[in-house]
Amino acid sequence: MNIDALTEFAVRVRGLRRTYGTGSSAFEAVRGVDLDVRTGSITALLGTNGAGKTSTLEVIEGLAAPTGGTVQVLGLDPVADRAAVRRRTGVLLQRSGFSGDLTVRETLRLWSGTLTAPRPVDDLIEMLSLGRRADTRLVSLSGGETRRVDLACTLMGDPELVVLDEPTTGLDPESRREVWKLISALREGGSTVLITTHYLDEAESLADHLEIMHAGRIVRSGTPTEIAEGHPSIISFQRMPELPPGLAGVTRVVEDHGRTTLETRDLQQSLTQLLAWAGGRGVRLAGLNAHSPSLEAVFLAIADGTETTSVPQLEGSNR
Repeated sequence: MNIDALTEFAVRVRGLRRTYGTGSSAFEAVRGVDLDVRTGSITALLGTNGAGKTSTLEVIEGLAAPTGGTVQVLGLDPVADRAAVRRRTGVLLQRSGFSGDLTVRETLRLWSGTLTAPRPVDDLIEMLSLGRRADTRLVSLSGGETRRVDLACTLMGDPELVVLDEPTTGLDPESRREVWKLISALREGGSTVLITTHYLDEAESLADHLEIMHAGRIVRSGTPTEIAEGHPSIISFQRMPELPPGLAGVTRVVEDHGRTTLETRDLQQSLTQLLAWAGGRGVRLAGLNAHSPSLEAVFLAIADGTETTSVPQLEGSNR
């Protein structure tokens, strides 16, 4: 691999395989994954249930060796060079496991002692807006505050690569938004972020690039716009006695739970014609909602098997 590629990508995965068990009971959880995480970007790794997302992440984090394929993190092998990789990365697990009896400040000081060159604890307390809770025990914190403590520990080593595993699971909407701001600030500060999440709106809002896994493989890859491209836009409203005939671009009409949903390949023209028809008849389209193709539609199509599962081949891929 050339030097330019090492600089351009913080993470490069080629042909990754991970198998559990042996013989007839063996299960291949990851089946030839290729993945690039561009330096200075936010990449979201999404996956249907049992897709192999966690198994892939564990190899990238250096917690497990691959059964096959190659993985490079910051130009290093995350297993063989784990000590060097660990100094340059920060990992946020779904659960930190810190003692609830320790205060925020005590927790951060404890974690600071495990790092080679930690940032000052007070700097992290200020950065994560934990000043008013610094002397509060973790058991008394809200979910959002606890997650900010976890993030403070993750960022204490000033990592080049930040891996966030489900960073907002279980948080209320306000706390989720606070964490989103922190993650966006990491990118603005020059860090590379690899995030896994079950929240599709989170991926759409934060990520520069998406990788969607299904059945052990990456099946869609690209920006949120690129991934949604080719899927229908949606127009919905409360059901009416009649509908205008021949709306341009409409490919499907669904009547369900008192609402009419139109799937269209030309949102602007379909909506223009619909509104003109309603205006000419004095009809009110109650509960009108129109939106472009969504990541949710793509994700659900992949999960139920109606989406084509193919991605462009990457340089050096053995897929």
